[in-house]
Amino acid sequence: MMCSKQYVVARDVYSEDSFAEDHEKIYRAHKTILDHVREYLSCDSKRAKNAVLSLLPIIGWLRIYRVREWLLGDVVSGISTGLVAIMQGLAFSLLASLPPSYGLYTAFFPVLTYFFLGTSRHISVGSFPVLSLMVGAVVTRLVPEDGPPANITGFEGLTQDQQRVLVASSVTFLMGIFQLAMGVLQVGFIVVYLSDTLVSGFTTAAAVQILVSQLKFVLGLNVPGISGPLSIIYTLEKIFVQITSTNICDLVMSIVIMVVVFIVKELNDKYKAKLPVPIPIEVIMTIIACGVSYGFNFEKRYDVNVVGKMVSGYESPIAPNMEVFQESAVEAFPIAIVGFAVAFSVAKVYSIKHDYAIDGNQELIAFGVSNIFGASCRSFAASTALSRTAVQESSGGKTQIAGLISAMMAMIVTLVLGFLLEPLPRSVLGALVIVNLKGMLMQFREIPYLLRRDKLECVVWVGTCLGAILLGLDLGLAVGLGVELLTVVIRTQFPRCSVLVNIPGTDIYRDCKDYLHTSETKGVKIFRIPSPLFFANIEFFREKLEEAVGFNPLRILRKRNKALRKIKKLLQEKDDHITERGLADLFFQTNDESYMNTKELDLPADLKGLPFRMDWKAELPANISVPRVELHSLILDFSAVSFLDVSALKGLKMALKEFIRIDVDVYIVSCDAYILEKLHTCMFFDDEILTSMFFPTLHDTMLHVFEKHEGDKSKGWVVRKDSSWVILHHSL
Repeated sequence: MMCSKQYVVARDVYSEDSFAEDHEKIYRAHKTILDHVREYLSCDSKRAKNAVLSLLPIIGWLRIYRVREWLLGDVVSGISTGLVAIMQGLAFSLLASLPPSYGLYTAFFPVLTYFFLGTSRHISVGSFPVLSLMVGAVVTRLVPEDGPPANITGFEGLTQDQQRVLVASSVTFLMGIFQLAMGVLQVGFIVVYLSDTLVSGFTTAAAVQILVSQLKFVLGLNVPGISGPLSIIYTLEKIFVQITSTNICDLVMSIVIMVVVFIVKELNDKYKAKLPVPIPIEVIMTIIACGVSYGFNFEKRYDVNVVGKMVSGYESPIAPNMEVFQESAVEAFPIAIVGFAVAFSVAKVYSIKHDYAIDGNQELIAFGVSNIFGASCRSFAASTALSRTAVQESSGGKTQIAGLISAMMAMIVTLVLGFLLEPLPRSVLGALVIVNLKGMLMQFREIPYLLRRDKLECVVWVGTCLGAILLGLDLGLAVGLGVELLTVVIRTQFPRCSVLVNIPGTDIYRDCKDYLHTSETKGVKIFRIPSPLFFANIEFFREKLEEAVGFNPLRILRKRNKALRKIKKLLQEKDDHITERGLADLFFQTNDESYMNTKELDLPADLKGLPFRMDWKAELPANISVPRVELHSLILDFSAVSFLDVSALKGLKMALKEFIRIDVDVYIVSCDAYILEKLHTCMFFDDEILTSMFFPTLHDTMLHVFEKHEGDKSKGWVVRKDSSWVILHHSL
């Protein structure tokens, strides 16, 4: 057995006051809001240079670009990623309820601006299934398949597809405005409110929504798009009503493609260390499906729904519609948040892996500008997809040059090769979407893990997932945020308070319920609250404190003051001459308290004018109900209290005074310097609450208590009962 290391420290016992006397503290002037604004608006050559580098991150990584080492990898990666981006663009456009060719727009235009403005070198910018589905919900709401479109002036003279493109581009434009505004206002930190648990539950729900939305393509059914709360249930109802009309050709082709793609993807994962690039199985199966569909004329022979006419080249830019802005503002904001949160979390993973920094605010600006530019050119919401980014990084991509090359691939298909995709069955695209949901659907496995580790986190996951499945992704995200904030409130409003005891032979103090062979000093109680103190939990703190000490100090104070009032009244009536019979009569008389003021009973006990000293620990007559308090020192461990608001400050001050007024010494330990400063600012200290109550460590406090109460014996006059009559007794 190895000998444990030891340390011995010999020093004085410090309170906060004595520590401040021996160690001079540096005074730090805190900047005002005006100082921060003035500093933010100031400008010099260095600041201007940093601003340019921050706004155009491409300058930073281009200066260190290693052409010989990185260029080949970027080219190979760009080609591989481009093939995946093309297939995903075509497939995800179905989720957005748009013609497939517009998915290629999303694989091209947003990448161009992100190339210059983005701080991540590895993410693949383009369509993302969750965002596509959220955009599709707005599209189907404003331009339903069955029934007239919304009453929007800009729809006049447009076909249904053109109306849908206008809605999708307008929503994307507004999404970009929200992202750009948040980036300019430096609120990139907003993503921290979307915890990993919430994002996992949300994306899992999105995967379920996507799966259901693609069933109509896989089964070859004509099911109109439905949006709004419970849309998933209504969609399933319509699918099951038509289930007997399933197109067998679509179903068989979809099953074959899903099985083959799934198997090859598993092989790609298993042998990724040996494969130079992942096998582009989606591209291979798409080419085969196109050839078979064209050769056997699936559209005419088996009534298979195919991609159809592909837009050749790029259409002219389009202006967003203000009426669509008004109709979709509520949906556009969560789309902006989700798009940024997903992209930033993926970018952070690869920035840590490859050791470079990313800037959340600049990412917001980059995606905002990218979506505004893309929307003007008829693309829909862009973010990133983890699977596509994994291909870009694993195939050798080092910088966004790989992304630029993938965009060129999409451009080539749009301009030259688009017609080759016209016989592609839509069921193939639906099958590719479904098989790519594996990663998100596997997140259901987190439920038992969270249930064992953290039940509140499990509630967040399940609440977010169910909310997003049943109410839709936009309302589901709001529900998830509400549940998440509720768990934070529960954790802070009802923290796990504890009573600490000393571990023998050490200066360490732990929860008395967690360890055997601990020692609790008689007359001393150490109470710890592991949470900030604020208006919502100060009463909980006081309740738990009373529960820990075993009594209500205010009730005891009132009972003591009532007893003192009776004694003083008797003294006045007997002209300061107390007889044994008179004292007994006093305590056995009718308890008439009508003259007593409750507020006065809450004041410190007034012992002036008494010819003796009251010892409340002595034995009292049976008819005098003043509970005996064995506690002489109460220590509050504030090491985990990070802040204290004004409401909590008032409640804390009241609680401390209640204990002090019944002769319990109160000490506060390990209080944060900021909180101490706030206590001074808010006039917390007075004649009863002193700065000498504050100590830097628990052990300092305990040593001070031992020294103060060593050999403590009460001296003075006490009231006690002896045999069958009441006397005054002087205790030596």
